[in-house]
Amino acid sequence: MKERVGIVAIGRNEGERLEACLASARRDLEAIVYVDSGSTDDSVSAARRFGAEVVELDTTIPFTAARARNAGFERLLSVWPDLEAVQFVDGDCELESGWLGTALAAFDAEGWSVVCGRRRERYPERTVLNRLCDMEWDTPVGRATACGGDALMRVATFRQVGGFSEDLIAGEEPELCVRILAEGGSIARLDAPMTIHDAQMSSFSQWWQRSKRAGHAIAEGAARHPGVHDGHAEHEIRSAWVWAGLLPVTSLALAPISAGVSLALLALLPLQILRIGLRRPRPRYGLRHNLLYAGNCVLSKFPHLAGMLRFHFGRWTGRRSRLIEYKGAS
Repeated sequence: MKERVGIVAIGRNEGERLEACLASARRDLEAIVYVDSGSTDDSVSAARRFGAEVVELDTTIPFTAARARNAGFERLLSVWPDLEAVQFVDGDCELESGWLGTALAAFDAEGWSVVCGRRRERYPERTVLNRLCDMEWDTPVGRATACGGDALMRVATFRQVGGFSEDLIAGEEPELCVRILAEGGSIARLDAPMTIHDAQMSSFSQWWQRSKRAGHAIAEGAARHPGVHDGHAEHEIRSAWVWAGLLPVTSLALAPISAGVSLALLALLPLQILRIGLRRPRPRYGLRHNLLYAGNCVLSKFPHLAGMLRFHFGRWTGRRSRLIEYKGAS
């Protein structure tokens, strides 16, 4: 396995989370690259203590995860040119023991281009927002149309499609997967533990920023690849406009001339939450957690719309959006 796989970890001010990430990588592999995006903590020195190759990105150029991953891939293959696959991992994630062996076995048996597994939260019980992240990772297994930031990719596939799009501030993984599938590649999500994530989500502002970033990614993805995945991105955009735009604006605008009766339209929000929750979108969890997840699905339409508007404003004005970050240093 050591001769076949290398790891690219990316991060900024991840502190102890990065040390756990690199320790889990060192457990199985020798070919490790860490890419740092302007950390002000001791991330760079910590990576060197673990024996990783370190790439420090030029701070005069806007940071993106895509840019970091591409730089890490280039350094990895320059030092270990015969690698067959690269495991990308975020610096706040720890690789699960046995994951790489499971993923390589799937590569060999099925010929997948990209393989990912189950990400779980390290402390889902600490906050409601951590629990929501844990539920978000609980996605269906089997043939997939996209992966997240943690995934094992064939070197040849990554090179064929030209790597990540470095100008994307978010959503670079599904955008890459669109191009991989267009070139005849295949993506699988295995029912196997892959990484342990530490979201450290504890405040409304963190939830808002993270959801806003998702909205920006949805809008940009739809602009670059309209209609892919049966128009999934376009559906998400319409949903945000209806629930976070049209419904509240109409309700409030008609209130003066309807003696407040139009405000009853806002009751559609909790009814939508109930409808989604009763469908049990996350069957591994009970009804209470599914209602919590449904509430997040509906209420996140508001920051989603804010992110979409930010993308379009930048597009119309020619001003590039900067990173939307939600997490501070460890």
